[in-house]
Amino acid sequence: MTTNTYASGKYSGQRQMLNKVPEVTLYFWVIKVLCTTVGETAADLLNDNLGLGLTNTSYLMSALLLVTLVFQFRARVYVPGLYWLSVVLISVVGTLISDNLTDNLGVPLETTTAVFGVALAVTFIAWYASERTLSIHSIRSTRREAFYWLAILFTFALGTAAGDLTAEKLNLGYWLSAVVFAALIAAVALAHRTLDLNAVWSFWIAYVLTRPLGASLGDYLSQPVADGGLGLGTVGTSALFLVVILGLVVFLTRTRRDVTKEAAVSPQEG
Repeated sequence: MTTNTYASGKYSGQRQMLNKVPEVTLYFWVIKVLCTTVGETAADLLNDNLGLGLTNTSYLMSALLLVTLVFQFRARVYVPGLYWLSVVLISVVGTLISDNLTDNLGVPLETTTAVFGVALAVTFIAWYASERTLSIHSIRSTRREAFYWLAILFTFALGTAAGDLTAEKLNLGYWLSAVVFAALIAAVALAHRTLDLNAVWSFWIAYVLTRPLGASLGDYLSQPVADGGLGLGTVGTSALFLVVILGLVVFLTRTRRDVTKEAAVSPQEG
């Protein structure tokens, strides 16, 4: 599904730039799901396999994310490698935020799911009140980009909590959870195409749902057979998916197939 809704407005003196995010194509959704899977398996790899622990892993990945976002915000155009590195890192950090609340502080998954849902809703409300649009086709100011990345952080945290709640608390298991979330994404796409579900809301609903989908797939591939997985391990799963992500990002960098067509947006549009 693609979003093609724009809103008019001015940037109130903010630094203007070309759209900083990719066009929503099949490549976008494939890489997004791969990134969410890496977010789940990489967090487990650093936390458990390398023995960094949840707290140290959180500090390390948060620092890497902040550095990467500095470069992302400084760029004036969409750079595939920089953008998707930010998504991978924010996926890991979003996972760690949810895990810290649940594992270190003992907050129930039902509570974290609700809290992150409210936080995401508040972000959207503030974004729309400020910019009069939630469209990703007009991320061309620093303020809009800040709202965009904040929303993405909460989608990953929400998706992690909701995915864990479904797979563990409701005892659906990893594979069945993946099927459930894939079916929900398909339902959103169908509603967008046949029932005229708003393009912007279709995008963000699907974006949230891809997080537990990717996490469920990651757990299914990496966890031991005795626990309902395929036993590939976090190292093998993370390496495999990172190689595929890298290959797709190199392809998109060379072909520019996911670059937003700026001609479709007039200079006056927000």
